[in-house]
Amino acid sequence: MSPFEILHYQLLGIQVQEYLIAAAILVAGLVFKNLVSRLLTKVLFRFFKKVGEGVTEQQFHELLIKPISVVIFFITIFIAYSVLDIPVRSSELGRDTPWFAKLAFRVYQIAFIAGVTWIFLRMIDLAVLVFMKRALRDPSRLTNQLVPFARDLIKLFVGIIAFLVVLGRVFSIDVTALVGGLGIGGLAVAFAAKESLENLLASFTIFLDRPFEVGDLVSVGDLTGTVEKIGFRSTRIRTVEKSYVTVPNKSMIDKPLDNLSRRTSRRVFFMMSLTQMTTSTQLHRIIELVHKAIVEHRLIEPDVQVKFTSLTSNSKDVRVQYYVRTDSYDEYLDVMEEINFKIVSAVEEVGADFVDTTMTRLSGGAGAASDLPKSLQPQGGGQSIASS
Repeated sequence: MSPFEILHYQLLGIQVQEYLIAAAILVAGLVFKNLVSRLLTKVLFRFFKKVGEGVTEQQFHELLIKPISVVIFFITIFIAYSVLDIPVRSSELGRDTPWFAKLAFRVYQIAFIAGVTWIFLRMIDLAVLVFMKRALRDPSRLTNQLVPFARDLIKLFVGIIAFLVVLGRVFSIDVTALVGGLGIGGLAVAFAAKESLENLLASFTIFLDRPFEVGDLVSVGDLTGTVEKIGFRSTRIRTVEKSYVTVPNKSMIDKPLDNLSRRTSRRVFFMMSLTQMTTSTQLHRIIELVHKAIVEHRLIEPDVQVKFTSLTSNSKDVRVQYYVRTDSYDEYLDVMEEINFKIVSAVEEVGADFVDTTMTRLSGGAGAASDLPKSLQPQGGGQSIASS
């Protein structure tokens, strides 16, 4: 048999030369798909760089080369099968078409739609990258949380559209009738997904009302921590113990929420208990020195209170309250420590003493101990402080 006759020899109703042409197209698609996709992305980047300032060509290639190469390969498969006498369109499928050919065709359609969807998803990531690059020039925590949220929302819609396209194009389902029918079953779905819908609506409330933003220190219920991410269903919080807690968005807006990052200042309050041996002259001098030390600090608000407010059988109590003008917890502790040292120095300067609660308990019994207020205690450098 001559080579010419071999080329025209039919196998399963298809000539050998058609098999060879199809194989050549597939091999060319495999070999050149990366090269073609790189050239295509280079051309696309020339148009994109006018609006995508801050995004490098390397970043552009890394996002789009893989999905584009996959779609190009699917196109070469379509071209290769078009050479053969095999149905490559849904209109060409008939009752006589073998089941395995129908299955292969359905799988190909789903894979091609998935590839195109992948490109759209990467384009969304590219748009987010552009917005985040622009946000670096004008930092905004709202932008940092809104852009990822919008990205997830758009990706969800793209996924839904791709799913509907698969139903309509691959399985020949009337999508319009399906969507209309969902109105009947929508009530059941709404009840089944009640909590998810509530959390989704709560996420929109969070973005519109903005009770907190990413990076804020918040306290909700028994939980206190820094907000790291706001999603569709939940908010992620990094607690002071460094654990990562997921809180449903509904809980974030239903419960009283204290945004600690938006406080103008931090309150320090405690009772300073002095012994009964402290004279009125010493007491006046201590109050004067303590008030002066607090007021003169650069980070203290003007409304300072140092008042002799309580006289018990065991102590003379001075109420101390002031506000530290800072949103940094470490700086707040530094200021409080500095003021405490000045208070101790003032008491030592006038020759007075703090109440020794341990000795008072031993001498006064249970009744005396129950009457004791919170006080500065010299042992171990500790003190009882109520602050907020």
